[in-house]
Amino acid sequence: MAQLEEQQLNLHSLESIVQAAEASGKPISALVMEQQAAQLEISREAVYERMRSRFQVMRMCIEPGCDPNLRSTSGLTGGSAAKMRRVSEAGESLTGSLLSGALYRALAVSELNASMGRIVAAPTAGSCGILPAALLTMQQERGVSEMDCVMAMFTASAVGVVIAENASLAGAEGGCQAECGSAAAMAAAAITELAGGTPRMVSHAVAIALKNILGLVCDPVAGLVEIPCIKRNASGVAGAFVAAELALAGIESAIPADEVIWAMKKVGDAMSPALKETAEGGLAATRTGKQLKKQVFG
Repeated sequence: MAQLEEQQLNLHSLESIVQAAEASGKPISALVMEQQAAQLEISREAVYERMRSRFQVMRMCIEPGCDPNLRSTSGLTGGSAAKMRRVSEAGESLTGSLLSGALYRALAVSELNASMGRIVAAPTAGSCGILPAALLTMQQERGVSEMDCVMAMFTASAVGVVIAENASLAGAEGGCQAECGSAAAMAAAAITELAGGTPRMVSHAVAIALKNILGLVCDPVAGLVEIPCIKRNASGVAGAFVAAELALAGIESAIPADEVIWAMKKVGDAMSPALKETAEGGLAATRTGKQLKKQVFG
């Protein structure tokens, strides 16, 4: 049975994955886990435990990432997660504990990354805060189980594989749309499945998340994955919740997810090299951006 499902699951196309899930009556996560077990020739339980270990690393990022005294190696960033967490836990957030909780968790993981802490690239280090923030916030605010969060990571990973196969996950190739954009799409897929959405809803959430971040450039100040990368992680998880909320309401993307991914590839190809991780354009080229680079490197 697992071998049959492996043949049916085509990770080159999100539509193929959705159709396989619909035909089997299973969530995307179950099919992906089964395929991984077959490919690796290990049990499903072993595959699950491997993914669970990554979820545990994500969880362990939050407390050290929220240390108010945390500073990056460059000294440019740190302490933002602590500020956002205080507002969230004091009930002073404009948007409530769900979104503000997601924001501080995304900042925490990203700031920990900038300070050389241990993170999970999901799918990249520059976008590492988005998926953990989505999963951990759903667990905290909506009471979803650890098992469901871990399973949702299989769904997110399938989205990442499709994007990697058809476009790119690298800022140096596709701009930040390929990093924070892909992470937002992965997180939107995970949130949608965690909230009980259908595989088709997952696909629409992916499409909406990517459309909303299409064209985002990669312009790291001083060439470091800090400014504006860290705050873009917060924006990315917010976009993931927006996309999931819309999809769960039955709102569909007019452009299918696979075509949105194709468009992302074309947009990335058309971008100037100055806007693809070279720190030659965008915010990195501003007067303040140049001053910060001088501050770090002399």
